[in-house]
Amino acid sequence: MTHTEIEVTAELVRELLREQHPDLADRPVRLGARGWDNQLWRLGDDLAVRLPWATESADALLLKEHAWVPVLAPRLPLPVPVPQRLGEPSERFPRPWIVTTWVPGEAADRAPVTRGAEAADTLAAFLTALHQPAPEGVDTLGQGRGGPLAGTSDWFGKQLAEATGMGLIPDPDAVRAIWADAAAAPRWTGPALWLHGDLHPANVLTADGTICGVIDFGVLFAGDPAVDLSAAWNLLPDGAADRFFGSYRPAPDAATLRRARGWAVNRALVGILVGEAGVHGRPGGKATWGPPGHAALRRLIATADH
Repeated sequence: MTHTEIEVTAELVRELLREQHPDLADRPVRLGARGWDNQLWRLGDDLAVRLPWATESADALLLKEHAWVPVLAPRLPLPVPVPQRLGEPSERFPRPWIVTTWVPGEAADRAPVTRGAEAADTLAAFLTALHQPAPEGVDTLGQGRGGPLAGTSDWFGKQLAEATGMGLIPDPDAVRAIWADAAAAPRWTGPALWLHGDLHPANVLTADGTICGVIDFGVLFAGDPAVDLSAAWNLLPDGAADRFFGSYRPAPDAATLRRARGWAVNRALVGILVGEAGVHGRPGGKATWGPPGHAALRRLIATADH
């Protein structure tokens, strides 16, 4: 991770607002979260400022959100952070930044879904609404998630070997079998559909045990819906995946379900490794990512014959 040399503080956020959006500069500013790519600062009760800080790619992701999320948000049945203002690069902060609406809730890596049936229906309705054909020219790469699953086989092998070497994977052969079946599934031949692309627990908000919002659309791209459908195992509790797939429209075919399981294994391994790094205080680690990753892998192995 390449962290910016500029320290982001509440005073910096206020200065940027005074320079470019003075009508917002008197609102209270407080830190909301430090994510993988961006820092999020609360701006009063209903807005937030997102500034890139940790990766060079964050600028492009923010600009993508600013361009497309306002187009998609009106049709989505869950609250999402909708960009309201664009901050231009300046001498004080030489990167773009955005002001968005604030979506209340607790990230699912900290407050997991407990009301499985309701959350399954909610997530299915959200993805049914999102997964519509995207216009020409929309990104189809999705940070490596837009190509065939088999194209990430080397990456998968390295992640599994690393996690296994740490003693984190009880049955690596079962994980390999799920991956092999997913990678061998027929490719998606339908239209390139709008995809969130990053539906891991830290990007989904919960309240009262169910899903209440979806955040961080930076990866947003067009392609195979299996990438998002993997959330059935990564986000929902035991026994809820069947309900989810029964509610999602159009009903996914067998090949799409196989590919979705492969993407879910990928996501679970990332969660397990990032979580382990967090437990040991290593850079980029987030301890809260580990338990959802382990739970997802257990669900996938338990339902491997389905």
